[in-house]
Amino acid sequence: MATARTRCHWAADGELMQAYHDTEWGVPLHDDRALFEFLCLEGAQAGLSWRTVLHKRDHYRHAFHDFDIARVAAMKDRELEKLLLDPGLIRNRLKITSVRDNAKVALEAIDEHGSFDAYLWSFVDGKPIRNTWHARGEVPASTPVSDRMSKALKKRGFRFVGTTICYAFMQATGMVNDHLVECFRHKVCATKR
Repeated sequence: MATARTRCHWAADGELMQAYHDTEWGVPLHDDRALFEFLCLEGAQAGLSWRTVLHKRDHYRHAFHDFDIARVAAMKDRELEKLLLDPGLIRNRLKITSVRDNAKVALEAIDEHGSFDAYLWSFVDGKPIRNTWHARGEVPASTPVSDRMSKALKKRGFRFVGTTICYAFMQATGMVNDHLVECFRHKVCATKR
């Protein structure tokens, strides 16, 4: 007989959200392509729910060459225009074009820092911030670290990288462990680097 697991409150929003919570959210991520994907998807989520974006993630992967940074940076305006007609994506011109524009800036950061991973994780000194929240009301929407990240990314030319988006990105990629202490994933994610 299976026992019920305690999860973060938002993971109750369907099987896809639960699977995402149980396998991805909060796990330290160090792959340049995957980090770029999350940065783009968090930007696409602005003003919407993560559930909406998660349901469209496979379509985004197909449309944006599996988030291969160099391939996305090379996308032409006509390719992006076609994507605006695609109902599998969030058809917002600024969000669609930001993916290509962010890829170009990501390549510059990679040239300068050796990897996108090294650049992004530098904001947390290369190791996850481990929080010990007991109630969802304790979890912030942004922090001084996400403020610094947002400011630095904007200065480089990244778009859709406000402090709240940056904090959600940090949570998703394990730069910060915001699983509630009672959640079964808190301890698991706390052991990962």
